[in-house]
Amino acid sequence: MSTATTELRRFLTITGQRFNNGQLAPEMFSPAVDAAWHELLGTPQYAALCQETAGRPIGHAATGGHGPISWVTAYEEAYGPLPEIWFTDADGNVDQEAIAHYRATGTVVAEWDCGPIGGDDVAPDRPETARR
Repeated sequence: MSTATTELRRFLTITGQRFNNGQLAPEMFSPAVDAAWHELLGTPQYAALCQETAGRPIGHAATGGHGPISWVTAYEEAYGPLPEIWFTDADGNVDQEAIAHYRATGTVVAEWDCGPIGGDDVAPDRPETARR
């Protein structure tokens, strides 16, 4: 299993916990982890992964924003510090400035353009051609 897929599993677990607690969806700020998500969307493996990790179907939708990443503490409590893959773009380039900021402060401030939703794989307002 790739690092990105391992991190997607962890992200979906946190997503399920947040949804169960009535919290907002976590922000998907890693292009590398998001790329692994896109590879699985719509497959039977993804449906099984969602049930295993989140206990429910988890969809994918355009939800852009910028700011503090709300789920870092929950991640660290469960898994330890965020690994480098969270600061890696889809081409494999690590944002050294962002990871240094995280390691120094324990916070992540980032941009995101998608996130999880309850339900089907892809929201109806998000055509397949709009995916990164």
